[in-house]
Amino acid sequence: MPVKKYKPTTPGRRNMSVNSFEELTTNKPQKSLLAKRHQKSGRNNQGRITVRHRGGGAKRHYRIIDNKRYEKLNVPARVASIEYDPNRTAFIALLVYADGDKRYIIAPHTLQVDDHIICSEKAKIKPGNCMQLRSIPVGFNLYDLELHPSKGAQAIRSAGASGKLMSLDSEMAQVMMPSGEVRFVSKDCYATVGIVSNLDHSNVVIGKAGRKRHMGRRPQVLGKSMNAADHPHGGGEGHTAISPKTPKTPWGKIALGVKTRRAKKTTNYLIVKKRKK
Repeated sequence: MPVKKYKPTTPGRRNMSVNSFEELTTNKPQKSLLAKRHQKSGRNNQGRITVRHRGGGAKRHYRIIDNKRYEKLNVPARVASIEYDPNRTAFIALLVYADGDKRYIIAPHTLQVDDHIICSEKAKIKPGNCMQLRSIPVGFNLYDLELHPSKGAQAIRSAGASGKLMSLDSEMAQVMMPSGEVRFVSKDCYATVGIVSNLDHSNVVIGKAGRKRHMGRRPQVLGKSMNAADHPHGGGEGHTAISPKTPKTPWGKIALGVKTRRAKKTTNYLIVKKRKK
């Protein structure tokens, strides 16, 4: 899907680009699949800011996405529309099942209105069909991956992302994640064939601060521009070098070059190949 650019009529327009949204077929969501979404503005239950740079933005309704498509096992569905979802980077597709039920799923690339897809233990290999890993041929792209049986899709759900089934030789399947990590996943887990829609999302340039405010993001300020009381990099005359030279977070912890993840994770045994060499 192409990215639309503007003539540089203002400084903010000079490098701005937007999605053309050519794939979308409607701008009216299914009301029965909407839910309220309360904006927290980065505050906790005491009203204190716990996440900085949040607030404002356009109001949104949450679209209820079906993460357990096997609840409609062997029930064929027709794609009624491809829609925009303000809560995620990917587009979503409205499915109308043969029994009349309507549900949203994350739309794969190339899916079109009036296509017919299905969730089955073994189905035809085409974008949008959902099946167990044991039924997907090795080497095919997949998304909406379940990491634990019956838990629902958790991984590979952002725009343009896809994993790849690497092997079915052992007791568990080996899946390459978008990061390059290869990990074991149960063959009983379900995944959807294809690549997540909205491939050009990463090519969009925001262009100006006002557009970011519409997304609910407030301005960020360099630590070296703050007072010494507000940040370890603050104080001094003008933009002086940070002191000490080790970059710090606003709370005084080392920011770069230090591992912040737990050394021992309960799922480390499932990793066949790490994402970093």
